[in-house]
Amino acid sequence: MRTPRIPRNVRLLLAIASLSLLPAVARADEGKMVNDKLWLAAGVEVMPTIGMGPFVRLKDGRILTVDVGQSALMSEDEGKTWKTQPIFTDAAKFAISSERALLCTREGTVILAFSNVREMSPWQWDAKKSDSPPDMRLPTYAVRSVDGGKTWQDCQKLHDAWTGAIRDMIQTSKGTVVFTSMMMLHDPGRHSVVTYASKDEGKTWARGNIIDLGGVGHHGGVTEATLEPLADGRIWMLLRTNWKVFWSVFSDDDGLSWRTIGPSTIEASSAPGLLKRLASGRLVLIWNRYFPEGKDSFPLSGGDNQWSEVPVSNHRLELSIMFSDNDGKTWSKPVVFARDKKDWLAYPYAFEVSPGELWITTMQGDLHVKLHEKDFVR
Repeated sequence: MRTPRIPRNVRLLLAIASLSLLPAVARADEGKMVNDKLWLAAGVEVMPTIGMGPFVRLKDGRILTVDVGQSALMSEDEGKTWKTQPIFTDAAKFAISSERALLCTREGTVILAFSNVREMSPWQWDAKKSDSPPDMRLPTYAVRSVDGGKTWQDCQKLHDAWTGAIRDMIQTSKGTVVFTSMMMLHDPGRHSVVTYASKDEGKTWARGNIIDLGGVGHHGGVTEATLEPLADGRIWMLLRTNWKVFWSVFSDDDGLSWRTIGPSTIEASSAPGLLKRLASGRLVLIWNRYFPEGKDSFPLSGGDNQWSEVPVSNHRLELSIMFSDNDGKTWSKPVVFARDKKDWLAYPYAFEVSPGELWITTMQGDLHVKLHEKDFVR
């Protein structure tokens, strides 16, 4: 039987309709240069009015962040404008570093963890010993606000040792607040990861066991961790390493101890990732892959017991994003959403400003963008 001929105008309408039904992720392969060095994937927009982060949503709907120094910044118009509020009564004693962690608990308490630059010793490294002086200091602190950032209290020093970075903070289903920090270890010099947990909204803190996996160098050992609770009640932490992949560490007691440790299957350069649970239930990971997309090589650093005991990729020219529907057992295809021809793009923060809409900023590269989850899930 002969197939009836479809009129040309109807065929055109059907073609347009079919295009509208294509998944939004098809657009993520496109992109554009936004200046002479920065490329962004399609669907990624520059956000010039937001700071570096991290950001939290307060109970009254405002957004809060902090700056490098002594202040909290609050926005009532979704990041268009910001008002400044001092955090410390004695600013001469405290200055917040560029790597910090921030949380607004379900009860509305805002907690900031930071290393205090005011007490920072000059950085020193003895190449002959592959070590730094044991008395070198960059302390870890925590401070909190119970009135939406208007006033701050309970500022506490948690350790004196050199804190390479503080990267992430979460609250578990039981209400425990946990954040990641670091301690420089010696003989030989290397880094370790340590966490602090609070069961009383940041009034008091308990330190977890020090996670020391060996290594040598001023960027040796394990560093700059990100963490997120899993559906089975455990907390999953991903550690930056010089060993081509993130290492996984798990806690089954709300961050008081970390016992299950091993390499993950996620290839990563020597740079921190950011793991976060989204409103959709998915996990998102933002990080620097070991090699640039489509490449199988990159200049290596280390291998001389100075940076590290093994050669490692420090690739940071592009940021990738991927998602998991099953707590990290499998992941969507990684997508590069930002690439820089000249400068590093690394140390990401992510804030879900509304369901599926992410602000992504970086400490290195000064990236300030937003994107939508639906455009990058594959």
